Amino acid sequence: MRIAIVGASGAVGQEFLRVLEERNFPVKELLLFGSTRSAGTKYTFRGQEITVKLLQHNDDFKGVDIAFVSAGGNTSKEFAETITRHGTVMIDNSSAFRMDEDVPLVVPEVNPEDAFNRPRGIIANPNCTTILMVVALKAIEQLSHIKRVRVATYQAASGAGAAAMDELYTQYKQVLAGETPTVDKFAYQLAFNLIPQVDVFTENGYTKEEMKMYNETRKIMHSDIRVSSTCVRVPALRAHSESIWLETERPISVTEAREAFSKAEGLVVQDNPETKDYPMPLFLSGKDPVYVGRIRKDLSDENGLTFWLVGDQIKKGAALNAVQIAEYLYQHQGL
Repeated sequence: MRIAIVGASGAVGQEFLRVLEERNFPVKELLLFGSTRSAGTKYTFRGQEITVKLLQHNDDFKGVDIAFVSAGGNTSKEFAETITRHGTVMIDNSSAFRMDEDVPLVVPEVNPEDAFNRPRGIIANPNCTTILMVVALKAIEQLSHIKRVRVATYQAASGAGAAAMDELYTQYKQVLAGETPTVDKFAYQLAFNLIPQVDVFTENGYTKEEMKMYNETRKIMHSDIRVSSTCVRVPALRAHSESIWLETERPISVTEAREAFSKAEGLVVQDNPETKDYPMPLFLSGKDPVYVGRIRKDLSDENGLTFWLVGDQIKKGAALNAVQIAEYLYQHQGL
């Protein structure tokens, strides 16, 4: 297939290159696009040097089968028609189209068939924290309908991009050197700190990130599930963590849950409290699956279950999920 990456120089764009190579994706030709700042930059893919082209309103996407787009919502909205005009499937990593009724929102382990119904030629990649969570929720939903979820997220600097990761490194160095830390990508210094705000606040007191988890989960799972979340930025470099409490229609035992998680696609159970074995972002950065541990009954709810999960935000939370969507379409002749 002819593949394009829009936003090739960003953290997710670079991850697209790695994931496509790691998974031996059937790429006949790869085109890279970027802004005026990144146009002309060269990257190597499968031994071939590729120059980033300037993203413009022209016919550059003619003959392209799939375009992975991760250049921000404004760019996605502006160039969607240009990208899809000649039949290219646009898999968009921004929030621009996620809640549009005529754009499917897809996590391959949960609702892959939704990718076939794309009247505008656009498939939306969900928010990173939502992706990680619904992969785990799917396993429990198959046992008993999930009525509600309460979740606290612990989101790494990677969620704000490559520059934010660099800033975290810089802040640690500056603080340890007795210097005033540089604060640019976040509202406050992130090093040695926690920030209980991811994205901007809405009128109901929740942030946009928290409302994404509510709305996107319902759309992906085709469910009336209710999600209440608190999203927190933490000074981890990459890989997000989530502490989840859920309530099902009938009680689910820990044994049932563990078995369901162990059989689920895209999940790895790492749950051995006696040996202090549980998922941690430091050790799971760069890994493909979502890791689940600390599985136990909710002491406050007889129909409740609680567990902890960790997943790489740039991989499964972004680039890998998008590539898996493309793989599903390719394997099921959905292009």
